[in-house]
Amino acid sequence: MPATILCIGMAGSGKTTFVQRLNAHLHERGRAPYLINLDPAVLQVPFGCNIDIRDSINYKKVMENYNLGPNGAIVTSLNLFATKIDQVLQIMNKRSSDFEHCIVDTPGQIECFVWSASGAILTEAFATEFPTIIAYIIDTPRSSSPTTFMSNMLYACSILYKLKLPMIVVFNKTDIRKHEFAKEWMTDFEKFQESLRDNTELNDETSNGSGYMASLINSMSLMLEEFYSTLDVVGVSSYTGEGFEEFMECVEHKVDEYNEYYLKERDRIVEEKKEKERREKEKQLTHLMKDLGIKEKEKEKEKEKKGVDVEVISDIEEEIEKDEANGYEHGLIDLESSEREYTFQDDRKGEIREGKEGVSGIQKRYQEAFESNAKSANSDIAEDIARYIKGNSK
Repeated sequence: MPATILCIGMAGSGKTTFVQRLNAHLHERGRAPYLINLDPAVLQVPFGCNIDIRDSINYKKVMENYNLGPNGAIVTSLNLFATKIDQVLQIMNKRSSDFEHCIVDTPGQIECFVWSASGAILTEAFATEFPTIIAYIIDTPRSSSPTTFMSNMLYACSILYKLKLPMIVVFNKTDIRKHEFAKEWMTDFEKFQESLRDNTELNDETSNGSGYMASLINSMSLMLEEFYSTLDVVGVSSYTGEGFEEFMECVEHKVDEYNEYYLKERDRIVEEKKEKERREKEKQLTHLMKDLGIKEKEKEKEKEKKGVDVEVISDIEEEIEKDEANGYEHGLIDLESSEREYTFQDDRKGEIREGKEGVSGIQKRYQEAFESNAKSANSDIAEDIARYIKGNSK
């Protein structure tokens, strides 16, 4: 699979010139890359784009139609382009056999891409289909002071943990100033402290490097020490072409790192997201079924399918036939041969069978029992009344 290189950096760091020189470097070695421009506000690009956001989105029209400023129009343009990212990936997949690297140039306003929803969607889309690497471009001459250097490193750290992709820190414009001082600051904390004390921007005549800003930067450098150990640092010159061979070696190393570590982590995150969505859907469906009152009906249907509660006569007859075939007695009463007698004929017409006494004999016995009980009850009442009258007369 071709590797995708996302070129990200602050405005003026030389991203577009870096992409131009990298394109020329790969063409010289017969490995022409696939180029994508995601900066809708740029007037001209010094390289031929295979896919250009400006071909489908008019930046000035976006500003006019939505009444936006420059940064808002960039974000909106990226949002519109993100809706067609599936078509971009289809084109890239069809032509993936023709190139080994895809280079993506992003807008100069770094926050418009990295911390926007469209930037996250585009990055996720590339990272899902291809091994994706972040090339963070730094203006080396402007990073010669500890404050600017630390700002760049904090940006790099936040981008790494935001995008969760392999990163290469590229110190550009090394033809103006070499990047060895930056590598030394990243590996030797004492050297950074020494430069911090000597920096006139942070220290006045009496502080000697112990001011608030110096203390803050000193603490941040200690915090970023572990972050430095995971970075690949390369110095390049987009003007002379120096260092690009080393950069491509780092790209190959980061592709292996992506396949070994980052791809597994991304798959795990995707699976967790799917599982979370599945549980949420089940929860909503459960609430819906409860509201509609069909949950119990579904349970009854499942029981009938599984044969848990046999309530159908046909099912009982099948069970009886199976038992009789296996030589077992089913234990049910034969309704035709059993002797049943009901008390009240009117309630069970035609169901009282005539035995030895017949129907009239049964009724006669119940009538005699009723009359004898009535006589005994009346005599008891009469005796009670007589005793009462006798007692009152005295």
